[in-house]
Amino acid sequence: MGNSSSTTDVSNKREPLPVDSIFKLPSALPSLPPGDGFASGRIDLGGIQVCQISTFNKVWATQEGGPDNLGATFFEPSPIPEGFHMLGCYSQPNNKPLFGWALAAKDNNEGGSTNGNALSKPVDYSLVWSSESLKIKQDSNGYVWLPTPPDGYKAVGFLVTDVPQKPALDKIRCVRADLTEPCEAESWIWGSSKENDAKGFNIYSLRPTNRGTQSLGVAVGTFSAQIGGTDALPSSLACLKNANDSNELHSSMPNLPQIEAIFRAYAPIVYFHPDEKYLPSSVTWYFDNGALLYKRGEESNPTPVEPTGSNLPQGGSNDGEYWLDLPKDKNEKEKVKRGDLDSVQAYLQAKPMFGSTFTDIAVWFFYPFNGPARAKVGAITVGLGNIGEHIGDWEHITLRVSNFSGELRKLYLSQHSTGEWVEASGLEFYENNGGGDSVGGGKRPVTYASLNGHAMYAKPGVVMQGTDAIGVRNDTAKSNIVMDTGANFEVVAAEYLAAGAVVEPAWVNYLWKWGPGDDGPTGPKVKASWNGDERV
Repeated sequence: MGNSSSTTDVSNKREPLPVDSIFKLPSALPSLPPGDGFASGRIDLGGIQVCQISTFNKVWATQEGGPDNLGATFFEPSPIPEGFHMLGCYSQPNNKPLFGWALAAKDNNEGGSTNGNALSKPVDYSLVWSSESLKIKQDSNGYVWLPTPPDGYKAVGFLVTDVPQKPALDKIRCVRADLTEPCEAESWIWGSSKENDAKGFNIYSLRPTNRGTQSLGVAVGTFSAQIGGTDALPSSLACLKNANDSNELHSSMPNLPQIEAIFRAYAPIVYFHPDEKYLPSSVTWYFDNGALLYKRGEESNPTPVEPTGSNLPQGGSNDGEYWLDLPKDKNEKEKVKRGDLDSVQAYLQAKPMFGSTFTDIAVWFFYPFNGPARAKVGAITVGLGNIGEHIGDWEHITLRVSNFSGELRKLYLSQHSTGEWVEASGLEFYENNGGGDSVGGGKRPVTYASLNGHAMYAKPGVVMQGTDAIGVRNDTAKSNIVMDTGANFEVVAAEYLAAGAVVEPAWVNYLWKWGPGDDGPTGPKVKASWNGDERV
């Protein structure tokens, strides 16, 4: 770092912040079966090779503003391997431990492409913002610079310095435009005023605009800095692109034995509320215990579903022609509604994300019944009758794993029609020490399923839909009712693998409702997240 210019360095006078500690996963990375590209440390994007750097040198920090009013810290990725170049700085809020990454890039064919070099130095920098005039707690003054790319190139990150002089032109590289994709602001990191203030200065993390199993955009781990809200990104800023042909596009993705090894290492532990009555079951148990297939116009003559789902209609679309329902017998119906935790199976879908630089493993599990909602009105909790009840309930957790290292980075927790991503640093981890209540091995992430509704959360407690005083309750708590998703699982889909590598069960391609009426849910393959990014 250079010398600070005018503001007293307060970093040694303050209380330690969460960002001052580095988060590491509590268990070593899993030992992986043989394979070519996955977790090899580098990924070829066609034109450039990239590596993911998770070690940093601190450049500048502020101790106020941003989430929890604790400020943010700005870093340069370091060390950068020989032949690779920095693409931009990394930043995160100070309210969580340091757990980030930024890509560095190497030109695959410098001087040899008819389109010009894949990487190029900027021709200049523009000063986007400085902290000189702000009366805030900060370590020296900070200066944020946007590289000016040559014609035909894009910037994919900003630079931050603690001195007012422009950075050296060889400090960073811009990327040829045909190797980039559009990007958008993701989460708020810091601002000089408040989030989305049209006149204030704001820092946001970046992600590709187009995301899903067929999308090619690659997140760089950098940020956007702009005056204004999320719509004010500079036109010269972009994300990277996986420009490989179809034969090499997924070369960094895990093979089937690697998917299974990853999941064994990170399989979440799910705690149910001690009052939970409606537990999950395997699909086979549900079918074997009397689930019925109905067809429109033939409602009086439903068909028992085969244990494997082999007699379910396949393909087509959810046009209301078919639906599933519980057994007709009252006693059998009540039995099935309560599920069967001993039979539970986790159903895994592995899919490429961010241009095959990450693997998302969606962990689907099935509940025969979703219980009634409860509301809070002031200090009183009231039942809502049958509101919220429905037959058939598909929930999921998604693991986002780095294809550079095999490291778990985030969990997505489904919550009714939406959900949230939680970084690994914000999760609880369960350690099996061999005690009588152990539910699996290793130090694996813990999640909590809400009472009756089965929404997933990272911490126990009550989450309100509405205000703290009035709204629908989502109660979670630790109990002796536990599901170890790693105890019994099956990979049911990995469409990027060669044909026949994974045979999808018949029920996966049943695309109609798993319950009657308007509240009957659809199965995993009909959800938008099957081919897209998760909804937040």
